[in-house]
Amino acid sequence: MVPGRIGSTRLPMKNLALLGGRPLMSYAIEAARESKVFDRVVVNGDHTVFAEIAAQCGAEFYLRPAALGSSETRSDDVVHDFMLKHPSEIVAWVNPTSPFQTGEEIRAVVDHFRAEGLDSLITVKDERFHGLLAGKPLNFDPETPFARTQDLVPIQIFVYSVMMWRTRTFLEAVRARGYALLSGKIGYFPVGKLSAIVIKTAEDLRVAEAVLRAMRGAGLEVQYEARAGGLSG
Repeated sequence: MVPGRIGSTRLPMKNLALLGGRPLMSYAIEAARESKVFDRVVVNGDHTVFAEIAAQCGAEFYLRPAALGSSETRSDDVVHDFMLKHPSEIVAWVNPTSPFQTGEEIRAVVDHFRAEGLDSLITVKDERFHGLLAGKPLNFDPETPFARTQDLVPIQIFVYSVMMWRTRTFLEAVRARGYALLSGKIGYFPVGKLSAIVIKTAEDLRVAEAVLRAMRGAGLEVQYEARAGGLSG
């Protein structure tokens, strides 16, 4: 499932924003297809504008109920609705906000989910920096010599580039407690630096554009960019 919401607040119509002349959402769709691990790739959108992008990228389209399109909608509710309408063993949420995530890495995430027998998974990035939470040390002791960054236990920050759930466990958790994003046996998968570039604001989009230009300048095209004919503003 590749989610799309028309009413983004921090970056208006975020999933339709252009990166390298292409809608942001198209990168996620094509990476999901490149991974070759999914039986179906479905754009789950709250507006029919996403249907055209889905069709151009070879994905299916599902128009979810209007009530699940507001900024107040919980991810649990979007996933729950999708699972009920599209029965399957496992559902993966491939996020358009991580345009540099590759099909190869998505495959690695899915393989890890299966190998570990997980019920829920969220991708993370490892940060080897001295960290605080509410002003208190997370991974260092101020009463001991200052640790080298390479010796620190990394802090793991959610990037949400891929989230996955075993459908049965998710639905059981919703019935039991009303929410299920982290349910059953939970796992986390560290992704690479490029996948950890998350687009939430206009500034994030400018950073991504700069990264894409640098990649092109070095001859490092995004793996699926060559097949992007017709995906433009």
